[in-house]
Amino acid sequence: MPRMTGSRYFAEALQAYGVTHVFFVPTMLLPAMAETEDMGIRRVVTHGEKAAAYMADGYARASRRPGICMAQNIGSTNLAAGLRDAYMACSPVIALTGGTDPALRYRHFYQEVEDFAAWDGVTKANLHVESTERFPALLRQAFRTATSGAPGPVHLDLRGSHGQVLEREAELDGICEPRFASYPAFRPEPEPEAVRAALAALARAERPIIVAGGGVVASDAGAEVVQLAELLQIPLATALHAKAIIADDHPLAVGVPGTYSRWCANRAIAEADLVFFIGSHTGSQATFNWQVPLPGTLVIQLDIDPAELGRNYPNTVALLGDAKVTLRKLLAEANVTSPQMARLQYPSTGSRFGNVVVTPETMTAEARLPASRAAWVERVRSLVRDYWAESAAQRNSDAVPIRPERICREISDWLPAGGVVVS
Repeated sequence: MPRMTGSRYFAEALQAYGVTHVFFVPTMLLPAMAETEDMGIRRVVTHGEKAAAYMADGYARASRRPGICMAQNIGSTNLAAGLRDAYMACSPVIALTGGTDPALRYRHFYQEVEDFAAWDGVTKANLHVESTERFPALLRQAFRTATSGAPGPVHLDLRGSHGQVLEREAELDGICEPRFASYPAFRPEPEPEAVRAALAALARAERPIIVAGGGVVASDAGAEVVQLAELLQIPLATALHAKAIIADDHPLAVGVPGTYSRWCANRAIAEADLVFFIGSHTGSQATFNWQVPLPGTLVIQLDIDPAELGRNYPNTVALLGDAKVTLRKLLAEANVTSPQMARLQYPSTGSRFGNVVVTPETMTAEARLPASRAAWVERVRSLVRDYWAESAAQRNSDAVPIRPERICREISDWLPAGGVVVS
């Protein structure tokens, strides 16, 4: 193994993982930052630790690569506070901070406070780096954890107030794991029986609706969600994180449900007889404090994290897998020949998967969608039309001060196709 400082290793690792920007508050890992001078890595110095965390979060979401942020020990909890949003949004941010030196603990060392535990609530993994030799393995673990499963932040607490542990020389391997340079690092597939059971439930439902969450965006599965909705003629509601996957004027678009929402979306979900949650935590915001869907409504849930399946709603069918891969499996299995016809291959007679029991009555090579499906789609469209008609006065208002609805309308009118609004 080559002998080098931990600082040099860190710089080379960032380059190997394709990191283009690092966001930090001095003084932190300055020798490592100097090593990146000729590596094409932009070092962004922020005015505060939380700003560094916010920028790393934005970088991760926009680039689909882990965002890197850093601060010395005195700013550790400030940086942790900035990661709250990234944690809740499942954004892969890797935070490095200075930490305590065992030789100096309990001696009132300058600016030292034991704040390692503060990171537990906002990270998927909170790791000590006590020696230079351990750093390569723990850095790789940070990238693996941040990008695998449901993405999320990771914290590395480096020995020394500004990470002096990396200034030592040691024999360090140059191993890089390119798989974990972007996310999702893995795309697990669901069980074929679960896919068939989900399709059977969707085909039987008279008033199904899809609720897409942030996991759809993390998986880059927006196109697949819309395609499934179109093929099976299922209205599509989107949590705030997934709002951009379908155009507002799409005939199946319902809008954002939950607390910060459109009433038409909540009404549609409340009237549904089956709700298909895709990549959603089914938390209080998306469900209006768990009031929609109504108790007793059948629920299919697709998530990459098994801990989320059935967390807030008993699952009629649970699909464990990556959203993009699973939706493609659903589309392939459906083999839809028209919006009204789905070709479904059911499990063996009398088998059970989740709460779906497959009987001879459901075993048919071609299962027509219920005749009421068209009426259901039209019912949801009427709710959406009523919402837009009701809000038209605010969107077109000439009131002073200007109405927020009017601001949003004007921005929408002026933005080019594909324009992005950041707030």
